[in-house]
This record gives sequence, structure tokens and C-alpha cells, in this order.
Amino acid sequence: MELPQADGKLIRAGRIENMKMLLSILEINSGTIRRSSLQVALPVVTIFAAASFIAPATSQARDVIHKGDVVVVPLRGEVSPSLLMFLRRAEKAAEGSGASAMIFEMDTYGGRLDAAADIVNALNRITIPTYTFINSNAGSAGAIIALATQHIYMAPVSAIGAAAPILPTGEDLPPTAREKTISYWSALIRSSAARNAHNPDIGEAFMNKDKEVKIGDRLIHPKGTLLTLNAQEAIERINGKPLLADGIADSIVDLTQKAGLKGEIVSLNPSGFEHLAFWITTLAPLLLLGGIIGAYLEFKIPGASLPGIISAICFALFFLGHYLAGLAGWEVVALFAVGMVLVLIEILFFAHSTIVFGVVGVFLMLASLLWAMIDRYPGETFFPKGRMLAVPLLNLFIAIVAAVLVIAILARFLPRTSLYRRFALMTSNPRGPSLAGAPHKFATALSLTPGTQGTAITILRPSGKARFADHVVDVVTEGEFIAPQTPITVMQTDGMRVVVKRTTQV
Repeated sequence: MELPQADGKLIRAGRIENMKMLLSILEINSGTIRRSSLQVALPVVTIFAAASFIAPATSQARDVIHKGDVVVVPLRGEVSPSLLMFLRRAEKAAEGSGASAMIFEMDTYGGRLDAAADIVNALNRITIPTYTFINSNAGSAGAIIALATQHIYMAPVSAIGAAAPILPTGEDLPPTAREKTISYWSALIRSSAARNAHNPDIGEAFMNKDKEVKIGDRLIHPKGTLLTLNAQEAIERINGKPLLADGIADSIVDLTQKAGLKGEIVSLNPSGFEHLAFWITTLAPLLLLGGIIGAYLEFKIPGASLPGIISAICFALFFLGHYLAGLAGWEVVALFAVGMVLVLIEILFFAHSTIVFGVVGVFLMLASLLWAMIDRYPGETFFPKGRMLAVPLLNLFIAIVAAVLVIAILARFLPRTSLYRRFALMTSNPRGPSLAGAPHKFATALSLTPGTQGTAITILRPSGKARFADHVVDVVTEGEFIAPQTPITVMQTDGMRVVVKRTTQV
């Protein structure tokens, strides 16, 4: 380690030496650096270019929706996590573009209750008027979702209700599990129905066959069966208020006329890649782990471009999945790219003088990864709250802890492998006859003890060759780059691995 003196000459000399080392690295390896950079950048460009084609509904949503438009979103088929991905993205696009209302055109016999719960939570966050047009079925989970909108219209031949929980096989739940499930979901349905000005008893009777529904002295539904309403029953007015639905509509256009919606009708459709988004967001910690480990190996073994390509693909898939899921926009990708540029600037130009660029770059990259996983809706505060941060922080924590453990193992055992030595020395040695005839021996053939001094004869970044007496030995530093012809000192030996550092000048 160089010790600064009052006149500052030693500091200036050290910086000049570092600059010479950097120039030599860039001069000898400029071709390798350019090839590696292109190989790493190509997958990123390719994947994000493909994203513009596989997610047309998302990429064009803000262009086709104008302020005051009425956005129509189809809810067809099974209620599943992929449907949540689509609805969340459509909701954010509609509210962000200033739409006047959202109409959910429903035709479903139900599906997964956990997905329905997430959809209900998403719908209850919408700040613009919401309508459900039942055309023709709102069975089971569909009925629960319909109650999370403010207005319900039904086609002339349609039905809503029968939301009892069952097993995926179609069989009834065991008695205890059934009682617990109905108790929880009855409370959720009542809360959602009351929030949207629907009769909570109607919603509970959809799920609980032991629920009796009375309005005043009139018995609407007795105990013993699940409640299901057709269009004519749902619009019946009792005490001046409809039982459930606001009216019957023949089509979306008819609904807008009866509801007094004046905006232009704009339809959003699924992109077809919601299943991909679901799995990518579920596997987010693994993608982050792959990206971090790949980046580490790319810098650790500069001649091997495969780890960099894998890292780029993992990060690209991570951002693409969260984009398709409606969790992130392209701004988080830009933030990540800025952070990466700052880290590269730190490595290439300021590795031995300042850490500001590297610290800021790493902070921006971590912030972008966290931001991409936060489920933030239009109108919410810019800074996320604790509940919004819980899952993203957990995913990021798992990825970082796992990456630290894997990197620690790799740092311990990777330099001993022949694969590492082959790639590292291939890019560390300049071509030419400069080493011809020099006796090359591994550390085990020499008596190298801590404190033994020698000279670097190739660039150490961090691996390379050094001369001790009349022998050339494969060595590695603890991470620093050392220029050729620099005095070095052995720190430790472990089998064939020789760890060195720059010789301290006093």
C-alpha cells in the first residue's frame, strides 16, 4: 500500500502508474473488450426488441387510449393468475391515460379463488367508474369479481352466482376446511360488495348456502341452496333499488348509452404472453441470482463471454416479465442501464482513484430491480408503503444472499479450475514471442512463501503470469489490476493457486 506524503509526489506518481496500467490494458485487450461488450449487449437488444412485438397490447395501450375514453376489457375463460396480469396492466394503462370508465365484459364459469382475491384487490383500487357486463356467465369466482365493480349490467340471457369453493378435482372441501374457507371468503365478499354499493347479503349467499337473504319483510332467498340470479331477477327493484344489477343491456354500446357514458369505446385485449409473465415474476429471485452470478463470472473470467450473455438474458427476462405483468415500465430498464454504465466507468477509468461512480451505479441498479417488482397504481404516492415493499424486498434479499453465498464459493474454488486458468490467461497474455523460452512452472514446483517478491510479466486482471527468479508462475490478485513489469509480493499459496499483491513502496 502506498503511503501519501506531504508533498503529494507519491500520490501523483501512483496515479500516473495506474493510468499507464489502464492504457496498457486497453491497448492490449481493446479487441477483446469490444467483442465481449458486443456479445453481452446483443442478447439485451434482441430480447427487448422482441418485447415490442410480443406485447402489442401493452406497448400501444397509452397510444390508443385518450382522455375521456371508455375502456372495454374482456374477462373470458378461467379465472387464473395470467388473467390478473392482463387486468392489472389494462387498469394502469386506462387510469394513466385518463379514461373516463372501465367496462369488464365477463363470460366465465369461475376459476382459482386466490387469483380472484388478487383481482378483487386490484379492482377495488381503481379510481374511475367501473362496470361489469355479464355476457353471459358470471359463475363462481366470476360473481365475486363482478361484486368488486361499481355497476353491473347483464345480457338478456345471463346468470350470476354459485360461488361455493370446491377442490380442483370438483369435489367438495372437507368439513373443517370448507367452514374456514367460507368464513373468510364471506367476509371478503361482504366487504367488497359494501364498498361498491351492492347488497352484502346477496354476495354472501352466492357462496354460503346457509345464508338467508331478506329485504324488509320479503324473503329473497331461503337457506339450503346457493344463490344464483338470472338477468330478470337481478334487476328486480325492491324498495326503489335494484336487487343487484343496474339493468339489462344487449351489447357494450347499449350499456354505454343506458349508463350515460359519453367517451369513445376502446377495447384492450390480452397479449397472449400473460402466462410467461406469471412464471417470470414467480421466478424473479432465480433470474436475479442468475444475472448477478453471470455478471460476476464475466468480470472474473473476461475471456468467457457466455456468463455475460446469460447475465444479460436473465436481467432482460426479469424486466420483460414484470413489464408484461403490468408492474414495470421501460423507465426502470433505463435506470438499470444508467447504473450499469456508471459501474463500467468506475471499472475502466476510476478503479484506483474513486468509488463514487461504482457506488452510485450499484445503487441505481438495485433501485431499478426493486422498483420493477413494486405493484404501484396510478394516484398512489410516489414512495411505496410497507405492504407494497414486502414481496419485492423479500425477493431482492433472497437473490442477494444467495448470490453472496455462491460468489463466496466460486471465489474460493474457481481459480483452482483449469477452465478458469485457461480463459483468464488467454486474455491476460499479449500475443508475441515475449514469453518464448521462459521456463513455466506451477507453484507446487517452486518454494513460494508469503513475502516472496517477483515481477508481473503480463497484465494481472486478476490472473496472469509473474516471474520469480528464473521461473514463470501463474498467479492471481485479490481483484486489483496490476500492469506488466510491476513488482509484486506473494500473499499466500494454496495448492497451485498463488495470490499476490503490488509490492508496498515506502
